[in-house]
Amino acid sequence: MITRDKALNLLHANMESPNLRKHCYSVEAVMRSLAKHFKEDEEKWGIVGLLHDGDYEKTKDTPEKHTLLMVDWLKKEGEEGEDIISAILSHNFAHTKNNPPKNSLEWSLYCCDELTGLIVAVALVRPDKKLSSVTTESVLKKWKEKAFAGGVKREQIEECVDKLGIPLPDFIDLTLNAMQGISGSLGL
Repeated sequence: MITRDKALNLLHANMESPNLRKHCYSVEAVMRSLAKHFKEDEEKWGIVGLLHDGDYEKTKDTPEKHTLLMVDWLKKEGEEGEDIISAILSHNFAHTKNNPPKNSLEWSLYCCDELTGLIVAVALVRPDKKLSSVTTESVLKKWKEKAFAGGVKREQIEECVDKLGIPLPDFIDLTLNAMQGISGSLGL
């Protein structure tokens, strides 16, 4: 399995945007928390979260190629773990129409990806613009405002209930706590 250091180097070599990098750090932290919740391999789940959007800058105009480039890079790095490769591919199944999420690793990535963006949006409208002042309740209040962070696919996040067995408020709480744990790295 690729190490976190190698994964971070791979991410930084292919992603320049500080905000996109922060998104990947957020998803990594949440995936580690979800791995702990499911008693799974935190390192593996974290790597998946860190790299899930690693090729986005190079594929944003060709969404059907998103994740495929990252998988090629991983294979060149010697990654042979089918679970890591499958999880990253499943992240973009809406565009590729291949490899839909099929297990807790893949559904966790699918559900938390959009939620990290919503939580950042909630933090940015707080007076101090800090994750520390965001609560699960404040996220749920903004959740109901469909115009707020209108691009966030709430139905994708809501899959946490059926696919992961985690009620939405608990899923928000777990995600928020994970992000608050790395708030310094996120500048929030």
